[in-house]
Amino acid sequence: MHACGGSGMINSIQQPVGAKLSVIPSKWIGLSGCSNHVKMSSVKPCWSSHLEGSLVTGRPPSSVSVPIPENAGAGSSFADHGLSEVDAEVRSIIDKEKNRQFRSLELIASENFTSRAVMEAVGSCLTNKYSEGLPGKRYYGGNEHIDELETLCQERALAAFNLDGGKWGVNVQPLSGSPANFEVYTAVLKPHDRIMGLDLPHGGHLSHGFMTAKRRVSGTSIYFESMPYRLDESTGLVDYDMLEKTAILFRPKLIIAGASAYPRDFDYPRMRKIADAVGAFLMMDMAHISGLVSASVVADPFEYCDIVTTTTHKSLRGPRGGMIFFKKEPVLGVELESAINNAVFPGLQGGPHNHTIGGLAVCLKHAKSPEFKAYQQRVVSNCRALASRLVELGYKLVSGGSDNHLVLVDLRPLGLDGARVEKILDMASITLNKNSVPGDKSALVPGGIRIGSPAMTTRCFSEKEFIAVADFIHEGVQITSDAKKSVSGSKLQDFMKVVTSPNFPLMDRVLDLQRRVEALTTQFPIPGL
Repeated sequence: MHACGGSGMINSIQQPVGAKLSVIPSKWIGLSGCSNHVKMSSVKPCWSSHLEGSLVTGRPPSSVSVPIPENAGAGSSFADHGLSEVDAEVRSIIDKEKNRQFRSLELIASENFTSRAVMEAVGSCLTNKYSEGLPGKRYYGGNEHIDELETLCQERALAAFNLDGGKWGVNVQPLSGSPANFEVYTAVLKPHDRIMGLDLPHGGHLSHGFMTAKRRVSGTSIYFESMPYRLDESTGLVDYDMLEKTAILFRPKLIIAGASAYPRDFDYPRMRKIADAVGAFLMMDMAHISGLVSASVVADPFEYCDIVTTTTHKSLRGPRGGMIFFKKEPVLGVELESAINNAVFPGLQGGPHNHTIGGLAVCLKHAKSPEFKAYQQRVVSNCRALASRLVELGYKLVSGGSDNHLVLVDLRPLGLDGARVEKILDMASITLNKNSVPGDKSALVPGGIRIGSPAMTTRCFSEKEFIAVADFIHEGVQITSDAKKSVSGSKLQDFMKVVTSPNFPLMDRVLDLQRRVEALTTQFPIPGL
């Protein structure tokens, strides 16, 4: 195979409809050797009919497409054409999204770039098969190979987190993280039982029971009684003393560790002690940090928790799915294995997505490799370099720094909010998200931004590049501040109207920032695309 670099990638992204996909060399797809930057002027494009055949058409790998005879199928009109021929509009949208991903700084903490191998599994014939039930206990025939695949995925899931299969089990069928969490609730709780999770404005997740004074926002809070625990706003750390006092009063049946925007590790021994004191199950939702847990670069929740849930597409770098791990011994009189498996199917799901389970098996095998552990170590070191530079630039970080893959920046001391900053940065090809910080009143116009390191670490960014990322963000924040001063109205829509107008006076600064951002990002390849 010829070397295929940035120029080849750009050409493939910008090809007219009908052009074949570019292929990233294997040396770029692995997580070692991250010094390989794209040499824009010296590398020729390369194409792969194999990739298009396996991912798009579903045909066996071949360089030749065999035409269907005119008399085949006795009048059937089915012809197995590729996406470019069948739907040029969708093909065009996909190509535009590839271009955006390649040129942008992807800093959303819950996003990552999966591998070509995972994409091949997800785009395979596995999507064709119905397999309600568990391996060996299906409701349809023809599942002998699906059983083999799901069993392999379960074994790899336990191995990826160094679990003893005699003590722990896993269900790999959940469609994503929120369904996995609700399946746990269905398994161990009755309607209106009490739960406690980290409050959403303090870094928690919607599926952990978020509600407001006027509305039960999450389905979890609709069907169960929710009492949040929070951070100590003076430190930005979970207030375990208040959690303990509240738990003793509230008497929850389930306490949930885990978050979507908390930059520190959890004190699992303390949470175990609190759960035991009130007779509660302890569950960890490690969706964001599952890759870090697998690589042992953060604390191990399995040592203390009864149940652990996760998504698979964040730091783990897999397809978009979910998993539920559970202790095999009874906990508080509940046989977790049967309760959770029955909650997944037939309780809340039908047939599993076998193509996702195939992709998950692939990523879990990779999670046991030395390069995966090295990657996760770089995720953490890159995030700390980003945090240190932001502090040098004068920013206030929730908790003062980071132990994991994300930082949470409080913009309120600057008189700014996350929504306005997110918009200006997005215009400059810097993708991150507005985020609530402790004390916020609005989720739509929150006081902070969340920045994650996994995706750009996958693209081989080092600490040096993440220091540059901090400088880019700082420049975008300065433009946002100047733009806000130029807007006469105080509402967010007034700001959006001005910055998206053709006459936005600061557009030259935004475009100059965008040019320099893209000059950096386009030196680094994207696995799988």
